[in-house]
Amino acid sequence: MVRPDFSADIDAVQAIGAVPVILSMVKHLTRMRFAAVARVTDKNWVACAVDDSIDFGLEPGGELRLESTICHEIRQHRTPVIFGQASAHPHFSLHHTPQTYGLESYVSIPIITRDGAFFGTLCAIDSLPADLEEPSILKTLSLFAQLIGMSLDAQKDLEVTQAALATAKEHERLRDQFVAVLGHDLRTPLSAIRMSTDLLETQTTETRPLRLLAAIRHSASRMGMLIENVLDFARGRMGGGIPVKPQWVDDLGPVLEQALSEVQHSNPQACISHSLDLPTGIYCDSLRITQLLSNLVGNAVTHGATDAPIRVKAWQEGEEIVILVTNQGPPIPVALMPLLFEPFTRSEAGQRGEGLGLGLYIAAQIAQAHGGTLGVTSTLAAGTAFTAQFPARVK
Repeated sequence: MVRPDFSADIDAVQAIGAVPVILSMVKHLTRMRFAAVARVTDKNWVACAVDDSIDFGLEPGGELRLESTICHEIRQHRTPVIFGQASAHPHFSLHHTPQTYGLESYVSIPIITRDGAFFGTLCAIDSLPADLEEPSILKTLSLFAQLIGMSLDAQKDLEVTQAALATAKEHERLRDQFVAVLGHDLRTPLSAIRMSTDLLETQTTETRPLRLLAAIRHSASRMGMLIENVLDFARGRMGGGIPVKPQWVDDLGPVLEQALSEVQHSNPQACISHSLDLPTGIYCDSLRITQLLSNLVGNAVTHGATDAPIRVKAWQEGEEIVILVTNQGPPIPVALMPLLFEPFTRSEAGQRGEGLGLGLYIAAQIAQAHGGTLGVTSTLAAGTAFTAQFPARVK
């Protein structure tokens, strides 16, 4: 019999950036030394991702005989199985799986996709007993399994949409529709990430897990910014521009300082200095202006030199407010300058960095919606400077 090809399932799990962190947190939360994501069908049990501290011998692509696992039963009843000491358990002390593999503690949580299909399990095992009585353990692990399932759904949606885009005649219309749907769908797993991070932070004071949680929070923050940029892009394309709601802002400085603080918190390696000298009574949409600033500073963090500070200045010049963000590093290529404020141009221009290439486009649209402009200069000597200007309309 020809063995089914599970490479696509393995690649799908490997492509989920949060999986290694999830497996590490599963081990920390349960105090067990082996964690894995498995693809389980009616005939096969295949490891897709593994975190092994007991030399169990499985790597991604490795198989166990399905009938020797409890996952075979979980696939049928679709409920979690969790026990901390098999030898003292009224049922699992006689079960063949703990006896076959010499297990004392065991966790297996079903991973279900949006269409109700059973993908596999998030599992953990150990030859030593584990204290798994705390209800929050099962709740958190179930949340992790749900997050993996939603991420698999998002990947499938992305693959389907990309295939459609490759053959569609109305490429631009479909792409706009795609980013709008994707932006909305990504909010669900992002909420799961944030909830699980908040829950886990209340359960540990240890340095290493807290570092892992900080990494999750940083990734969630970046994802949140990307999602908002995607949604703003979709709203702008479908409704004739990014909507703004200007109102009188008594003191814009502290609002901008808070935005800079959030960027700094998400990027502790960056050095960001600022000088804000703004008048009272500015007529603007303060949330949109902080978004403009965050996008400019985030762009500087991504593309600027890591050993030089990012400098932020804001002041009134005549009848206008000026916001200047400067970073050092290689100058922007001349050929790229005309495309810099256009969406989706980063990959087309061969630029490094993460994201969809929407941040500068969104910032330019916000400036334009305020009746202003966003410009850029870039030289090796002076660095790269983005300058946003818009009418102050001071009281």
